[in-house]
Amino acid sequence: MDKNLIIDVGVHTGQDTEFYLKKGFRVIGVEADPQICKSVKERLNYYIENGQFTLLNIAVSTKDEPITFYTNSDRTFWGTTSLDRVNKSEVLFNTPFVEITVEGCRFEKILEQFGIPYYLKVDIEGTEILCVNALKHFETKPQFISIESTKSSWNALLNEFAVFKELGYHKFKAINQAEVTKQVCPSPAREGQYIPYQFEYGASGLFGEETPGNWLSESEIIKLYKGIFWNYKTLGINGIISRLPGGKMLLDTLNIKEPWYDTHASL
Repeated sequence: MDKNLIIDVGVHTGQDTEFYLKKGFRVIGVEADPQICKSVKERLNYYIENGQFTLLNIAVSTKDEPITFYTNSDRTFWGTTSLDRVNKSEVLFNTPFVEITVEGCRFEKILEQFGIPYYLKVDIEGTEILCVNALKHFETKPQFISIESTKSSWNALLNEFAVFKELGYHKFKAINQAEVTKQVCPSPAREGQYIPYQFEYGASGLFGEETPGNWLSESEIIKLYKGIFWNYKTLGINGIISRLPGGKMLLDTLNIKEPWYDTHASL
């Protein structure tokens, strides 16, 4: 494991990547959307030129070959290779996706080329588990991992934790991503160098020992997620209240929005 390396899968606008770079880490970024890659290269060109940042314009896939990627101009952070995710989003949000072809790559290949990172951040809208499963092929593991946890299936969530357990992870946090903009960088720093940083909406936020809250055991985090899933079922976009006559209008009036969570895991 390279203690100075972070792999950021799903760079999007590069705000998390910039945070890692400013804290002094070397970063390998993975982003499938070519237009987003172009803007990130412009934003973080200084770090690319000095060799601290490498940006790969590829999509994580099961095969090393071209793959269909779905972009969304209304919500660029929804870009995905998951057709199931696209179909559900189009129905629930009435938002169009556009198909493009991008280069696909197995995550194992990326790890073989660049090494095992200290922290692995994965936010690729429905296919995060591909990156986690890839770690099974390596003896060493990242000290910390974060993934956007599944919201659609309780069994899929339990499978995520089963894979984490198999890989040797035993400490967990569930971070409400709607609250990331309120996060404050601790001083002195607990990861890398201290920098004051304001996260924008859509960022993954703080990582490792700087994440808010206490680390939980597997049983404790699953218990916590039971409550979270109950909120999805009642207050979610496709929850019980939303399906009632006037339900969506009521939730909008009360400004109740469905949160989403990242699962952070530590060895």
